[in-house]
Order: sequence, then structure tokens, then C-alpha cells
Amino acid sequence: MDRASFGSKIGAILAAAGSAVGLGNIWRFPYEAGNHGGAAFILIYLACVFIMGMPIMIAEFTVGRRAKASTGRAFGLLANNSKWNFIGMLGVLAGLLILGYYSVVAGWTLEYIIASVTNGFADKTPEDFVAAFQTFSQDPIRPVIWLLAFLFFTHFIVVKGVKDGIEKSAKIMMPVLFILIVVLAICSMTLPNASKGLEFLLKPDFSKVNADVFLGAMGQAFFSLSLGMGCLSTYASYFGSDTRLGKTALSVGVIDTFVAILAGLIIFPAAFSVGIQPDAGPSLIFITLPNVFQQAFGGIPFLAMIFSLLFYVLLALAALTSTISLHEVVTAYLNERFKIGRNRAAMLVTGFCIVTGILSSLSLGAWDAKFFSLSFFDLLDFVTAKLMLPLGGLLVCLFVGWYLKRSVSYEELTNYGLQKATYFPIYMFILRYFAPIAITLIFVNELGWLS
Repeated sequence: MDRASFGSKIGAILAAAGSAVGLGNIWRFPYEAGNHGGAAFILIYLACVFIMGMPIMIAEFTVGRRAKASTGRAFGLLANNSKWNFIGMLGVLAGLLILGYYSVVAGWTLEYIIASVTNGFADKTPEDFVAAFQTFSQDPIRPVIWLLAFLFFTHFIVVKGVKDGIEKSAKIMMPVLFILIVVLAICSMTLPNASKGLEFLLKPDFSKVNADVFLGAMGQAFFSLSLGMGCLSTYASYFGSDTRLGKTALSVGVIDTFVAILAGLIIFPAAFSVGIQPDAGPSLIFITLPNVFQQAFGGIPFLAMIFSLLFYVLLALAALTSTISLHEVVTAYLNERFKIGRNRAAMLVTGFCIVTGILSSLSLGAWDAKFFSLSFFDLLDFVTAKLMLPLGGLLVCLFVGWYLKRSVSYEELTNYGLQKATYFPIYMFILRYFAPIAITLIFVNELGWLS
């Protein structure tokens, strides 16, 4: 049976970019930048994306396209089913666990879309937004309904297949996402006192730079590009032989960074225009920003409603492109490894994520069980983001940098000599030495061993 593949180069780029673009760009990036001083952090983040992130992305692309198999099987095929096979399995498991709790947060965006449409943010104090979010997130029913809805959307697209589902949806959702984020950024930058936010975002203050800023920037680059979770290598297995891996990685890196910077251009000017510091942490999107939007546009209720609605639609689209890629990692593995039909494989993945998602949602309120002092939701986040992803990225570097033959990497990077790759020696140096050291530092920093 012929293996599915993307129908066009632009489809491959947009699908891979959709995998990378997600809540990490629009939710995590602004508060990381806010916590680490703004522009100086962003410059270091950009360096991390293009010096460390892209080589690892190319390495994941190399594994996926060379093996022409899903992440769960690719490493084993290239290593003749040796001990390296567990790298792929780590990626599959990480993708499955992340999808379970990530869908909970993704579902929250649907609640906030409805709240925007019904003008539910109007006439609320900052304390009201805090109370409303706590009441909603701890409710045993409403978040579960939105979780199920989001998983249904994801499931529907994945079962349609690579061309008719993933590629077609990426060609629609990614341009819409770009248009929304540009429109919102322009609106935000025209607010009174928005220049203070622009200055915070664009004028570096290197006096605030320390080791923590570097480690935070590396960690954000890693999280934002979806490295180590199997999405990129699985999508690369659908690349055509004429797809240029280096150019595709550059395109994905640019798009991903473009979305993150524009998210900053939405949030910082709006926050500074009403005198709110954009360092609210994870609560920024669901507590601080509704308050910001109401204060910024409160004089014109219709504008406040439209701005809020567009923002949460943008957030939902970004989340959906990521849940699709996470779902595909596991679905493709079950389909290939156990010869299960695509529909049935997708149903198994969705069913598992419904269970883990419900448990994650309930653990924020109704279910008060603790695991190592963490809720079930926080446990999944800790195990995946702080343990599995850095470990997976490190192992990818070691596999491609030290185990896989250099000739294989060179053939994939140059499309068997048809393209130039003068940066190949630098690329291999980064994979062998620089990236493993950087990832190890991220790893120990995330665990708190450097503090």
C-alpha cells in the first residue's frame, strides 16, 4: 500500500508550521517575555530558535522522511530495531499525554469565544475575572463539554487523512490565523499609550539579562517549535522527495516566530495602554487579557466584544493546529504498527484522551487527589514538558549526530546531492555538541537544580 503524502510543498510547510504554532506562541511566549524583561529576552529567544531549534527540527525531519514511517517506528527502522527504538516510543507517549491535558486548555478557548459573543466580559472588575475563571475551570461539567467538543473537531480532521484532512485544514486555518493576528496587532498598536508596550517589546534592556533569561529563552524555543514530541518527524514522513528540509525548517521557524512576535504586539501594547504589567504568568490569557480588552475598548462595547472574539478564535485555531498534529503522531503509529484502520486508530486515541482529559479537568476542581503534591493536570504537564520533551530532544540530537551515518544526514539535507548544504558541518557540530549541552541545561533548570 502506498504511503500517504502531502500534495504540495506549501501544504507540507503549513502543516508543519501548524504543528509548531500553538498555545505556546500566543499564551506562553508573551508571559515568558514579560517575566524576563521583554526585548532582550526576545533577541535571545530568536538566537535560540535559529541556532539550536532549527537544527533539531531538521534532525527530526531527517528521521521521519528517511524512514518513511511514523515517529514510533522511524528510529527503530533506521537503527534496525535496536535500543534506539524507544526514542520514537517516547515521542508517541509524550504526544498522547500532552493531547490529554492540552485539550482541556484548548477547550477553555471555546468557553471564552461564547463569553465574547454574548458580551460576557462587560462591566466586570478584575476580581470578577479571577472569580469567573476559577468557577469555570473548577466546574465538573462545562470544561468537560468543551474538551469533548475540541477533541471531536480534532478527531474529524485526523480521520479525513493526510491530504484531505491535515493538509487541507492547514491550508485554511493557517492563513486565517495569520490574518487574525495581524488585524489584532494593528488594532492593539493604535490604542492610547501603546508606544510603552512597543518600547517594552522592541527596546532591549541588557542589564536584565542573566543565566535565567538564557535558559528561559532556550526552553521557550524548544516548547514553541514542538521539538521532542514526535509531531515534526511524523509529518516529515509525508514529505515528498523534492521537499528541501533546510528550507522547510527555516520556513517553519520564521512562521512560528512571526506568530509569537505578533502575539506580543497584541498583548504588550494593550496591557500597557491600561496600565497592566504583562507578567501575569499562565493566567495572562484567561484572566488578565479579558480585563485588558474591556478597559482598552470599554468605551465602545462593540469593539471590546469583537476584539475579544477575534482573539479567542485565534487562540482556538492555534490550539487546533497543535492538537491535530499530536493526535496524528499516535494515530499514525497505531495504524502502521498494529495494522489498525485509520478510523479505528483515531477512535482509540480520542477515547484515551477523553478519559485523560476528563481526569485532568476534574483534577482542577472536583477531584482533589494529589500525585507527588501535584494535581493530575499538573502531573501530566510536569512529566511531559519538563521531563519527556527535553529528554526526547536530547536523544534525537544524539541519534542523528552520533549514531546515524553522516552520509544519510547529508543525503537527506541535499536531496541526494541535488541541493547545496554548505552549512552541513555547522549543523552537525550543533547536533553533536552545542544542542545536547543546551538541552541538558534546560533540563536541569526546569527541574530546579540550578536554582
